[in-house]
Amino acid sequence: MTGPDQAAARAATDDDAAELIAQLKELAGADPADVRQVVAEVLAALDRAAGGALRDHLPETIRTDAGLDAAAPTRP
Repeated sequence: MTGPDQAAARAATDDDAAELIAQLKELAGADPADVRQVVAEVLAALDRAAGGALRDHLPETIRTDAGLDAAAPTRP
């Protein structure tokens, strides 16, 4: 990908990032328990999408909060 293609991809990524930032800022004013639940669900979904590899990169307290320690798949 070169030239205009790269610029279009970068603009789309920037738009996605800006939207995510806006959503996180909106959440920041919400009930902390609700925010923790949303974050836990997002981390669990990302971990599933990564085949369980994400949990290896998270601190233990975050893995526990997200329920990832109990659901750790066995790897060959």
